[in-house]
Amino acid sequence: MSLRCRRPSSRVSCVFLALCMFINSLPGLVLAAVVTLDSIKIYKTHEWLDNKPTVYFKCQGENKKILPDVKEKNTTYVFKGEESWQPLTEFLGTKCKRCGLYEEDTFNSDDVFDEWEFCPGDFADNDGKYIRKTKKEFDATFLCPKCKSGRTESDTHVGRKGMHVAIIVLISLLASIVTAIVLMAAYKYWQKKKRQQDQARFLKLFEDGDEIEDELGLGTVI
Repeated sequence: MSLRCRRPSSRVSCVFLALCMFINSLPGLVLAAVVTLDSIKIYKTHEWLDNKPTVYFKCQGENKKILPDVKEKNTTYVFKGEESWQPLTEFLGTKCKRCGLYEEDTFNSDDVFDEWEFCPGDFADNDGKYIRKTKKEFDATFLCPKCKSGRTESDTHVGRKGMHVAIIVLISLLASIVTAIVLMAAYKYWQKKKRQQDQARFLKLFEDGDEIEDELGLGTVI
């Protein structure tokens, strides 16, 4: 997309618009707030046969995270957050995700323990912990240390860093614009003075010519 700013009065607005687009497109500024599974306990399985269930966590648009240790009902599994399948997901900003806990089904579509809107704000009131309880299905505790404030720490960092970058870019742009305006004004003023001097010299030549004619008596023709 290109910006067209033909009138001088619209140039400042275009500068601010370009600045916003530049800040939004900066790569690598958004830092992830990772979510890990601290503990889980399932109360039932959905397999008809006496098979060990394959339980997994999945957020919409992301890959499933299979929980390989979760096989028995009514057993509490505690994790360190360093397992090979951790973290479960990541939050970028304050936007929620549609996530759930599922069990693979051998013959039909996978069974659902529960699905819910998973948000960074869920961790705000419990020191970075979120406990999800679904009656007769499962209890689970999730950890997100960077989500304590309801607004992720990464958001705060991104906000500050983005503000610093924006200020620097804005000052640079404004300095460039002011410099260009001053140089243009100075150039136009120089052109105007030069024209005035040229006109003055041209008129002086005529005046000098008239004086010479008067001295030689060529001003009157008989």
